[in-house]
Amino acid sequence: MDFNFTEEQSMVRDTVASFLQDKYDFETRRKIVASESGWRVDYWQAFAEELGILGASFSEDLGGLGGGAIDNMIIMEEFGKALVIEPYLGTVVIGGGFIKHSGYAGAASVIEGIVAGTTTIAFAYAEPQGRYTWSDLKTTARKDGSGWTLNGHKAVVVGAPFATHLVVTARTGGSQREASGVSVFLIDKTLPGVVTRDYPTVDGGRASEVYFENVSIPADALVGHEGNGLSLVEKVIDEATAASLAEGVGVLRKLHEGTLDYAKQRKQFGRAIADFQVLQHRMVDMFIELEQSVSMTYMATIKLDESDAERAKAVSAAKVRIGRALKFVGQNAIQIHGGMGMTDELAIGHYFKRGTIIEGLFGSVDHHLRRYEGLSFGAAA
Repeated sequence: MDFNFTEEQSMVRDTVASFLQDKYDFETRRKIVASESGWRVDYWQAFAEELGILGASFSEDLGGLGGGAIDNMIIMEEFGKALVIEPYLGTVVIGGGFIKHSGYAGAASVIEGIVAGTTTIAFAYAEPQGRYTWSDLKTTARKDGSGWTLNGHKAVVVGAPFATHLVVTARTGGSQREASGVSVFLIDKTLPGVVTRDYPTVDGGRASEVYFENVSIPADALVGHEGNGLSLVEKVIDEATAASLAEGVGVLRKLHEGTLDYAKQRKQFGRAIADFQVLQHRMVDMFIELEQSVSMTYMATIKLDESDAERAKAVSAAKVRIGRALKFVGQNAIQIHGGMGMTDELAIGHYFKRGTIIEGLFGSVDHHLRRYEGLSFGAAA
């Protein structure tokens, strides 16, 4: 695919890459992951003030730099290369996405907080029984005077320990799996009745089980239209999926690069293992997977503004391609490195773990393959 970035987009890429190279090396990341907080608030503020990237994808009317999904793609790929922990996906892509697309009355205030680095958001959408059916909700929001009372349980809310706010999907009508009756709310995480159980994730991040116990939320917490939130959820999740695939491309680049460097240095029988033809073929296959993933990610990102069906098809097709690539490249990287590939001291194992998480994020490869088939051929998704 012939895809050229604008001068401004290239500048964003170079700025982020330079910052991460100087301040976010592998040993620094290990210390961040091992710290009590699990992230660097000062780095988040640097993203906001020094780099200005938290506003890169927002329109100028909302206080941003006038970019969009391509800017998110560029930033997320660089974050993937450095295994950045900080909650860009949840805050800017997902939280900002809901605010941008819903016509939310308080959009200016929320975006201002995101751009300034004072508002961080986690997406509380998954439930233990729901799998990848976003409308399968037991969490409910019931009318209570002018506001709502929220009850339910959200599982594996990534980035919730870092969040000041939560975007929550809840049922305001209809049956458990019905498409209608789904609503979206933006709530302060410190509200009485919001209970969290925080824990580390396998890839070095943090997540929470979040319980809502008769949480009173105001009327203006509703994002979009009551009961008609499913299409909004699907749009934002597709955007988040595309952004996570860009992060996956960054991970793939480092898996391939690290494996190639190691193979040139590691010797067996007096020769670098990169000289052995069977490993050369394998590393070429890894490179092909990487290049195909780059093209599919660009295509999915470009199509985010098209019709719902075209957007969904492009995202699912890319998810299948990159998901398979992450598995293939990751497994081969570990195998070529041998047992040391899974040690905590070596970066390659951390990239493999992150790639494995991205592979299943917002739907597995099998789920997206079924979704693509359903959209393309009318089969049951």
